[in-house]
Formats: sequence, structure tokens, C-alpha cells
Amino acid sequence: MNKDIIFLILKELQDDRKSLYSCLLANKIWCETTVPFLWKLAGRYKPTKNAMEILFNVILSHLSEESKNILKVQVIDLFIKVYKRPSFNYIYYWRYLNLYLLEFMIHSKKVEEFKITIMRNEILKLFINKNTKFIGLYIPQNFSYPIHLIFGAEYCLSTIEYLSCDANTNQSILKGLSKICKSIKKLRFDIIQDFKMVELIKAQKNLNDIYMSCYSYLRDELYCNNLEESLIKNSDTIQYLRIDWTPITQTLSLLTHMINPDPSAHLGAPIFSLLRERQVSFKILKSLIENTKGNLTEISIYYYDKNDNRMLIKSIYQNCPLLRYLKLLIHNDIISELEMLLTNCQYLNGLVIIILENGFDWNNLFKILIRSSPTSLFKFKFSSYGLKLESLKLLLDSWKGRHPMLLQIIPYCNFTIMLPQKLHHQLQIGCLIKDYEANGTIEKYDVDWYGQDFEDFKWVQGESITYFN
Repeated sequence: MNKDIIFLILKELQDDRKSLYSCLLANKIWCETTVPFLWKLAGRYKPTKNAMEILFNVILSHLSEESKNILKVQVIDLFIKVYKRPSFNYIYYWRYLNLYLLEFMIHSKKVEEFKITIMRNEILKLFINKNTKFIGLYIPQNFSYPIHLIFGAEYCLSTIEYLSCDANTNQSILKGLSKICKSIKKLRFDIIQDFKMVELIKAQKNLNDIYMSCYSYLRDELYCNNLEESLIKNSDTIQYLRIDWTPITQTLSLLTHMINPDPSAHLGAPIFSLLRERQVSFKILKSLIENTKGNLTEISIYYYDKNDNRMLIKSIYQNCPLLRYLKLLIHNDIISELEMLLTNCQYLNGLVIIILENGFDWNNLFKILIRSSPTSLFKFKFSSYGLKLESLKLLLDSWKGRHPMLLQIIPYCNFTIMLPQKLHHQLQIGCLIKDYEANGTIEKYDVDWYGQDFEDFKWVQGESITYFN
């Protein structure tokens, strides 16, 4: 087959690791064409323990004789076997510099700390130089190695589009990255009282997607104001913003500056994404929903109070006609409001429902979904141990002929229910599901244990980058 045609085929499979691996084994031409696609993904996903060891050996096989001698002088023997230099420069094709992964590999050798530093020096030279370019960078917690000062860093880190960093990332690293990296589109970080992160945000030209998290109460008003200003500076480009902490009230005022009033954007480019659970006060959240000019596309709310939930759902269906994804906690008393939402939000595509109420009326919920779901809605998650098989069967029987469903069940973490009971319940659901997969009612089914395997609005593994953690 013509090599150009093979390239086009592989381009269609570029995120499918299993298929790429099969293509790798076809013949020499397929192998040579596949290697850049397959190794581009290295560092993007968490490998198994055995795969990690093999991967580390591949990395070590790229070390120069000079680096090997430096390690030997320090009595660091990483080479149990004698490895020939590989046929391909695999590291050249890496596009995701995952320092979580490299740190884990390096520390797995269990040597003295000063030897760890020497190992890290030599291994990072393989990745950060003038021969590689990265589009993703993952920095682990408490990481302090000055990667921005390595020779070639300005070249290979200047193209970073995705940055994830944990709490206590060294300030000098953030300062260095703010001078090198100007094209970050997606930013994930744990909020620490660090003005260098503010500098990094301000330096970006096309920041599109931000997720900030913090697990302590942030009290520094000056820092919050500076963080707010940095986000407002990028308000023309930011489309997704997730704030996952208990902020001081005025910090949330930045959201009103970040709503694009242009209705022509519609569904092609979601304008604003609000995903927040519990920690934002009811009044503030309701005000935000009502003042976002109809542009909210993703909402996650998690309020126990029935009246709060009822009023929030009402605000959503009155103010969010473009809503595509919704996560909420439902009670028997507010199911009627959910029906109004389904009727008014005709672009809804995915629904995550949490049930904590004993004696919940599943039949009523599923009858409403059958009766009032818009044609665009076919992705469902139900988080509750008490999901009744006969009720689920009612939903699936009536769903036949519609868009095949993507379904996840999230078994609620109730410690009064023993694990064998949970497993038996899931086995029963799994057996029921098989018939509906066979007749095309269900396209894909997963058990998302305690909601940890998938993000809120991801129904298929591999839809987004998996962090090494």
C-alpha cells in the first residue's frame, strides 16, 4: 500500500493506541509510518506497572555513552542488560512531557537522593533539548527541578498548549515558563498563593480552558484580585472555566466579564462552562445562572436542600437554552422541575443524576425521561446503589428505536452495604444490559466505581487526557 495512504489511515487512528499497535506489527513500511503516531501518545496515559518498566528501559537505551559513564562513575547501575541503541529515536516523537511519569520511574530505582538528582539530570537531557517539541507538560507536586534552565528548554517548551501543575510547583519554574510559554490553551493547576501563576496566565495569547482547584479556604484578597485580573485579561479567548474551591465572594465577579454576548457562537463553540459543586453559595450560583445571557452549556450542582435544588433547576431551564451537559442531585419532590428542564433545554446531550434518597421513585423518573427527553439526549449516568432493575428495564424497553444510549452506573458509596452485595447488584444490571446492547438500544455501558474513572461529562474512556497521578 502507498505510504501516503497508510499515513492517512493512521491519522484517523491517531488516538487509538490498540489499533496503532496492531498497525506497528504489519510490516516494515507500516512500522516506520506508525512509530511517530504511537510514540506521540507516550506520556499522555498511565501505563501498567510492567509497561512502565519496559518504557523506562526504552528511555535508558537512548542515553549517550557520556551519560552512561556519568552514571557509572556515581555507581548508578541502571543497565541490568546491555541494550543496543534502538532503531528509532522514540523520544523525538514524544509530545507530552509527563514529569509525573518520569519521576515515578526514577524513584522506582530506590537509590540515594543525590543519585536521584544525577539520574534526573541525564534523563531530562534526552527530553529537553533543541531536537524535541512538546505540546503537553505535566508537573508533579513539589517538583523543583529548574527545567526552564536546561539547554534547549526555550525551543522545546515554547510550543506547549497544555499545562498541568500541582500545588507547590517551584515559583522560579512558573516564572521561567511564563517567559517561554505563550501558547497555552488548556491550564490545570492547584491554587496556591503564588503570584508567578498569575504572571503565567497573563502571558498567554490563546488561553481557552482553565481548571483551578484548591482544598483550603483562600483568604488572600490581593492574590484573588490579581488572579481575577489575569483571567479577565484572557476573557476574549476563555471558553471553559472550572473553579473548584471556596473563593472569597468578589472573586466570582470575574465570571460576568467572561461571558461572550454573541449568540451566533451557538453550539459550535461553547461559550462558557460552569462546573461547581456545593462550595459556591446558592445565591451566588443562582445569580450567575441568571446573568450569563443564555450561554451556559455545562452545569454541575450538588445541593442537598430540596428548595435550593428546585430553584436552581428552575433558573437553569429559564436561562440556559443552550445547555448540553447537566449534573444534579434529584429528590422525589423536584422531579416535575426536571421535566420542565428537559422540555426547555432542547440541546441537552448528557445527563448525570445523583440519587441519595431512600425510597426514590425510579419509575416516575424514567417515565419522565422517556416522555420528555429531547432527541439530542442519549448519554446518561445514574449514581445510586438503589437503582431498581425493573425500573431500568422500563427505561430501556421504551428507549428502543431512539439514538443508542451511552450508559454509566455509579454505585453510591454506602458503607452500610457490603461489597459482595454491591458486586451482585452490578452483576444483575450487567446481565440485564447485555440484551439491550445486542438489540442496539445501548451503544456502550460502564460501571464507574464511585465516579472516579471518568470525568463528569465523559462517557467513553480516552475522550480526554489521563493524568499520571
